[in-house]
Amino acid sequence: MHGILLVEIGAIILSLGLLAALASRFSISPIPFYLIAGLAFGTGGVLKFDESESFIVAGAEIGVILLLFTLGLEYTAAELVGTLRSAAPAGLLDLVLNSAPGVAVALILGWGPVAAVAMGGVTYVTSSGITAKVMGDLGWLGNRETPVVLSLLVFEDLTMAVYLPILTALLAGAGLLAGSITLAIAAATITVVLLVALKFGHVVERFVASDSEEVLLLKVLGLTVLVAGVAAELKVSAAVGAFLVGIALSGPLAHTAREMLTPLRDLFAAVFFVLFGLQTDPGSLIPVLGIAVLLAFTGLITKAATGWIAAYRAGLGISARWRAGAALLPRGEFNIVIAGLAVTAGVNERMRPLAAAYVLIVAVVGPIAARGAEPLAKWITARSKPSLVKS
Repeated sequence: MHGILLVEIGAIILSLGLLAALASRFSISPIPFYLIAGLAFGTGGVLKFDESESFIVAGAEIGVILLLFTLGLEYTAAELVGTLRSAAPAGLLDLVLNSAPGVAVALILGWGPVAAVAMGGVTYVTSSGITAKVMGDLGWLGNRETPVVLSLLVFEDLTMAVYLPILTALLAGAGLLAGSITLAIAAATITVVLLVALKFGHVVERFVASDSEEVLLLKVLGLTVLVAGVAAELKVSAAVGAFLVGIALSGPLAHTAREMLTPLRDLFAAVFFVLFGLQTDPGSLIPVLGIAVLLAFTGLITKAATGWIAAYRAGLGISARWRAGAALLPRGEFNIVIAGLAVTAGVNERMRPLAAAYVLIVAVVGPIAARGAEPLAKWITARSKPSLVKS
């Protein structure tokens, strides 16, 4: 039994390494390869990994947590609050533009208002995990548009912290009081963790600091996973909890923590993308493929417009606007969770394959589009210069 488990885990990790090498050879992100590999070896695929399923699920969760934690290390708490304030108009535009297609599709298909609320969430939120990975792979984390993208991602995650309790109450048919209590707990949790990051970040740094790299690694990793787990139990996104731990650390300590955790982040992040594919039955995608393609095409346009407008408001140049729009394209972890909640509650069984097909298309197209965003922007800029000279 244990031998089979080790064989499956070893085969998965080795396959990820080979796929990453293949992607590197063609100078593209490995994320689409990871997703397609998951489709091939998951439900309805050519081979199913049964023994290693629990490892993959736990590893995928840790992958998302580490992705958001390392993203949080890039900025201080003061920078976060400032960007959130400046991003509020763009964040509200993001909410309206990108939830509208999902709401419209659910109502047109006759699924009802509760399904419309769920589908609005499916099409709204960007995959923080995929976006963080893409930006890291392309070397964008130090770019001027990164705070703009980051503030929108945080705005979305905080919106999810409000949205998920409301959706859960609607799906359960809970009354106003029960829904309000759940929402109040989520809001209080976010406030407490953010307050600790803002006011007591130095205390957190002193707690985890150590001259021993081994001790520092264990403390940082343990604290991050612990806070993420507590946040998830309190109906707040685990990603938000991990991100806030990241912003609580700064200076040389943040730099050291990033260097130590990057290899672990890359390993478990790859497992997350494989898990997404593993949970999707390829056969169930075909009947809803037409609607998914239309929805994905709309979602790509609305997300690109969101990033472009946000970067424009920040006074950034053409290339930065294109990169910001491209970085926001992928959907992933939250979208599947929302659809799963709705289907489990008996809303509509067709929502699962529709959401899976939609997310798969955008998750594959998003990283590829991000790769071509900067060359496209340079080409457009070069083409426009002659006309400007003539005028």
